[in-house]
Amino acid sequence: MSNPFVQIVEPLDPKQPLKKFFNLSKLEDVRYARLPFSIRILLEAAIRNCDEFLVKKGDVENILNWKVMQHENVEVPFKPARVILQDFTGVPAVVDFAAMRDAVKKLGGDPEKINPICPADLVIDHSIQVDFNRQSDSLQKNQDLEFERNKERFEFLKWGSRAFKNLRIIPPGSGIIHQVNLEYLARVVMDQDGYYYPDSVVGTDSHTTMIDGLGVLGWGVGGIEAEAVMLGQPISMVLPEVVGYKLVGNPQPLVTSTDIVLTITKHLRQVGVVGKFVEFFGPGVAQLSIADRATIANMCPEYGATAAYFPVDDISIGYLIQTGRDKEKIMCTKRYLEAVGMLRDFKNSSQDPDFTQVVELDLHTVVPCCSGPKRPQDKVAVSDMKKDFETCLGAKQGFKGFQIAPDRHNSIVKFNFEGCGFELAHGSVVIAAITSCTNTSNPSVMLGAGLLAKKAVEAGLTVKPYIKTSLSPGSGVVTYYLRESGVMSYLSQLGFDVVGYGCMTCIGNSGPLPESVVEAITQGDLVAVGVLSGNRNFEGRVHPNTRANYLASPPLVIAYAIAGTIRIDFEKEPLGINALGKKIFLKDIWPTRNEIQAVERQFVIPGMFKEVYQKIETVNKSWNALDAPSDKLYTWNPKSTYIKSPPFFDGLTLALQTPKTIEDAYVLLSFGDSVTTDHISPAGNIARNSPAARYLTSRGLTPREFNSYGSRRGNDAVMARGTFANIRLVNKFIDKQGPQTIHFPSGEILDVFDAAERYKQAGHPLIVLAGKEYGAGSSRDWAAKGPFLLGVKAVLAESYERIHRSNLVGMGVIPLQYLPGEDAGTLGLTGRERYTIIIPEKLKPQMNVQIKLDTGKTFHAIMRFDTDVELTYFHNGGILNYMIRKMAS
Repeated sequence: MSNPFVQIVEPLDPKQPLKKFFNLSKLEDVRYARLPFSIRILLEAAIRNCDEFLVKKGDVENILNWKVMQHENVEVPFKPARVILQDFTGVPAVVDFAAMRDAVKKLGGDPEKINPICPADLVIDHSIQVDFNRQSDSLQKNQDLEFERNKERFEFLKWGSRAFKNLRIIPPGSGIIHQVNLEYLARVVMDQDGYYYPDSVVGTDSHTTMIDGLGVLGWGVGGIEAEAVMLGQPISMVLPEVVGYKLVGNPQPLVTSTDIVLTITKHLRQVGVVGKFVEFFGPGVAQLSIADRATIANMCPEYGATAAYFPVDDISIGYLIQTGRDKEKIMCTKRYLEAVGMLRDFKNSSQDPDFTQVVELDLHTVVPCCSGPKRPQDKVAVSDMKKDFETCLGAKQGFKGFQIAPDRHNSIVKFNFEGCGFELAHGSVVIAAITSCTNTSNPSVMLGAGLLAKKAVEAGLTVKPYIKTSLSPGSGVVTYYLRESGVMSYLSQLGFDVVGYGCMTCIGNSGPLPESVVEAITQGDLVAVGVLSGNRNFEGRVHPNTRANYLASPPLVIAYAIAGTIRIDFEKEPLGINALGKKIFLKDIWPTRNEIQAVERQFVIPGMFKEVYQKIETVNKSWNALDAPSDKLYTWNPKSTYIKSPPFFDGLTLALQTPKTIEDAYVLLSFGDSVTTDHISPAGNIARNSPAARYLTSRGLTPREFNSYGSRRGNDAVMARGTFANIRLVNKFIDKQGPQTIHFPSGEILDVFDAAERYKQAGHPLIVLAGKEYGAGSSRDWAAKGPFLLGVKAVLAESYERIHRSNLVGMGVIPLQYLPGEDAGTLGLTGRERYTIIIPEKLKPQMNVQIKLDTGKTFHAIMRFDTDVELTYFHNGGILNYMIRKMAS
């Protein structure tokens, strides 16, 4: 059927009649001008894709009538312009595509129908680790080791780039996915198939929201959902409420964008924005650079919103010029946005749209701060850091407590490192990492760190040699301007050499600590500290031996590295004493905003971006030398421990199976609040005593060859064994942290995987009990795939993180939610009961279902299939099964 809105199509430039656009201003509907700018993008996509099948005219009306319909829990489709993936989530996606081709062929269909329709970019940035640091050749050594470990994965991805159309691979060593997206991949306005339309993106990484800072609407989705989008399916979403976040005032001279985002994160956590869009407006936005906005948008998952949108304004257009984008395309971008009413002037309040609610922040009230020790929303003013940490030491075990006995608060452990004696105590810094796209994309904080390093070196300050320091820029542009501005040598003198271009410490690829440091931490049971310029600091994520981890701006990372401890009051205590006996305070070396801006204006120039990005796909010689097959069907290697055909589609038929009641399920694990995807499916090191380690050892590998869980996501045998394998897992059935549970039929305490296998062999279904915010953190599809393979049929929680709930749905695992006011405590659930979950024949979104216990107790819970489309996926046993049946028939 033809598009019912074809009458509003017209050329953007009469001289180019074949370049058209849907002119939304021609709708002549007064409601359009009152829509939040983020909702206008959803509207344009619905109008352009309206076919009365996947996208209907009624969907367009619902979006246009957002002011009313936002409260009606109405479902709308959204077709993003493109998809972006990183390799930890990209490898399993390509594995799924390869297995889906096999499944479609078995069902008599054309396997080549399994092919991305929506353009997709896969950036390899999650594989490199900080194995070497504080050496001039650390970068090369780490990259060589990355290829040695991951050659098989990289060859598989290279096969994928040849076998599938519309899939572009950005090779390792290029940068971090979100910074590459910001500086290079993002178009702001698409010019595709003869039409101009707003750029939009979904990504298999929760921090995809970073691109919202440039005015490109984007957010993270589960890998399973992203695969469906790549195959042409729209995202089915509930029309979101939009919280207007008004920024006023000017930041104080010593405040960085990191301080602003940590303040906003805490504020919006308190407001409550889960499942909502946040859209920034007000005169304060005009005071922020695109890099500052991107930093704020990057941490959107940490404050719980779906998107954190900054509409396009003249500063956005200026950024496109600064980063060397094509001038003619920039002119068309601005002309298009003006024509459709999507170019914003933040100083003009008459442009302010309607919002669900408005909250405000005066930027002048923001103070320098960090967040931690275990969650990104736990902001601490720098002036309070010493006191706060010391309070946490003795506080009850929890997000702000370590439960260290008072008589041990000042324990000291002496140790030797490289022939010299040192001391460690609670609060000693052992990792200091300038890392993560959150900050390395921002020249102001990176140059600020460089200028602080210069002043520190000139003042005679040093960093203790046992502290693992590192600098992992988000793109080659960063190295370029740090070098050209003359600050790189000073960073190196303090130990902050470039160690790689990737996420590294921020995702747990921090590499090993010196053995003597680990022994000292273990001997004293010390709360050692990692300080990083990242976006996540959940327990067990950064490093197994850093129980406290603080997020901080790059300059503060260096400051705490120099101090060597978190237990310092920078206002009263010196960073150090130089050779002349002079006390050097932080205020003595902190660069002013004017200093930073002067250097940025001089050295961050368009030529740098052009030079770095024009060769991004060809510059890596190791990648170029990789050989990969070009067959359309992948030839699986049974000896591989990295790439394995998954069992998800075994026995799949074209006929649908009727969903059955889950009878007499045991509880595999019982959790409290804020269980993250890092707890469910860790990405970091594989412990030598774990089920995954035993499996790899049985395949002939040594511990040195284990690599990380993240790198093994193409192998379901490893990932099933790695599910719930986080060493910091807190299971209510066990009285200590660790990846174990009780196998109730025998009463034995076993590793979680081993217990699940026992249940599976006996034919017992499983469920998981949890508290609030189950599945918070990274958009990790293995956090749903893993439990599915363990035999988990449902999760019963107080609330879910948005992406993780979607992933559970995508795998056919039922997300159940307690009724309002109820939880395991109020219902008297111990988790030792057996649960029968009644699944009716006729299902509807968010219906209540009955749960019966073997004790005779009965209660109800909400079945969190939120849309009819999600119910369709459930009836198919998951979204991928649905797509296979669709393609095969």
